Amino acid sequence: MNPDIPLQLLGGITAREFLRDYWQKKPLLIRQAIPDFESPIDADELAGLALEEEVESRLVIEHGERPWELRRGPFAEDEFSKLPEREWTLLVQAVDQFVPEVAELLENFRFLPSWRVDDVMISFAAPGGSVGPHFDNYDVFLLQGHGKRNWKIGQMCDSESPLLQHADLRILADFEATDEWVLEPGDMLYLPPRLAHSGVAVDDCMTYSVGFRAPSAAEVLTHFTDFLSQFLTDEERYTDADALPAVDPHQIQHDALDRLKSLLAEHMSDERLLLTWFGQFMTEPRYPELVVGPEEVEEQDFLSALEEGAVLIRNPSARLAWSEVDDDLLLFASGQSRYLPGKLRELLKMICAADALHVDNLGPWLSDEDGRGLLCELVKQGSLGFADE
Repeated sequence: MNPDIPLQLLGGITAREFLRDYWQKKPLLIRQAIPDFESPIDADELAGLALEEEVESRLVIEHGERPWELRRGPFAEDEFSKLPEREWTLLVQAVDQFVPEVAELLENFRFLPSWRVDDVMISFAAPGGSVGPHFDNYDVFLLQGHGKRNWKIGQMCDSESPLLQHADLRILADFEATDEWVLEPGDMLYLPPRLAHSGVAVDDCMTYSVGFRAPSAAEVLTHFTDFLSQFLTDEERYTDADALPAVDPHQIQHDALDRLKSLLAEHMSDERLLLTWFGQFMTEPRYPELVVGPEEVEEQDFLSALEEGAVLIRNPSARLAWSEVDDDLLLFASGQSRYLPGKLRELLKMICAADALHVDNLGPWLSDEDGRGLLCELVKQGSLGFADE
């Protein structure tokens, strides 16, 4: 994607301008970001997903005695018929993993790294429905899919911002609205992290939320050190060779901290390990149980199937990315990584980007031992699979 071509999705500015002026800085309202947008899924189909065990869903209901009641799915079918006419919201996570037409919407956001995308959540709200004023710690694009929703934005927030007492919902106790808009189908609102916002349904409405992965410093430190510890021996310890005699044996001198920082830096600054961990962490599937392949894949059977016209596609729940390490390549597939020779660069790019893999586009890679082996491994892992399975 050319970063200097104006995009309708961004209101006529370029991806470069958006990233420079708005991304993680300030909100942007885009009227008709997707002109004449028609939701590929309706309210009944969304409710149907919320009945499924493997789908993550929530109901937020507002009423007098117990305001902001939260219920978690999966739901029974008759539960929806008992809902009031107003002031409730159904939220369904990761709809892109279950509805291909919803996943196609993400093609509009390819000016951002695909490994940063978390999921497409869809919410359906009855008139007056809302989840209250709140803030997120990640970027989000709010695309109106059906009906109208009134959006207000407010102050920047942080962990010290006061919240209402609620076991599950993080609703702001104080919301200072600064701007207000009514969004119609095709309109979109971009919000940077920590910006307070509140959306209230004007009528029966559906909103698509494209959210992005943003690991916290705590997650990075905790997960990376856990990963790093796999490669450290018990003999690698704090040392103080050539230390000077202690003036006060009870005092921790600052030279001890220098040695400790040196010990940490020696391992924390290993870029290859950091890249390996980061790629695995950012490609971990939201639902690992949905990324499962066959126990065994015979290479000859695999090749025969392709030669007979079979088509390989990515598992909707899989996440793929790649990077360079000197002359080699690293492929990250659903939380796993593998080093590969540089000659497979174009194959890796195609595996990550192509809608389908078949004899016509795989071509010479099927006669390459490393290429065949990689494809077989990805099928065995479950990141790739045959389209008819």
